[in-house]
Amino acid sequence: MTRAVLARMRDEGRGRVVSIASDAGRVGSSGESVYAACKGGVIAFSKSVARELASTGITLNCVCPGPTDTPLLAAIEDTGRLAKALEKAIPMRRLGQPEDYPGLIAFLLSDDAAFITGQVISVSGGLTMHG
Repeated sequence: MTRAVLARMRDEGRGRVVSIASDAGRVGSSGESVYAACKGGVIAFSKSVARELASTGITLNCVCPGPTDTPLLAAIEDTGRLAKALEKAIPMRRLGQPEDYPGLIAFLLSDDAAFITGQVISVSGGLTMHG
């Protein structure tokens, strides 16, 4: 998808790409090595293309959601114990909600973020702080 879109962005001399990865791809995740590797690949791909296209007016960034309260999480473990354990581990003491992500994505797609490229931003309530 990225390749298909980048040609037109290059012709226009500008563009924004925001990929959704995961904190698992940044820091690893027990029991999810294949998932973490795939998300790590999205991160590495985005950073590499961001570097390659930095002079063209095209930016690429990644948003990495942390544990999020979705039907998928509930389906993984239906007793609620996993969600409660995650809530205790997250400094903000709650799971992410789907509505926690669109504002950041909209910002990264906007002209206000024109000087931000190759970044990986965790949205995890402080679970995976780094600096």
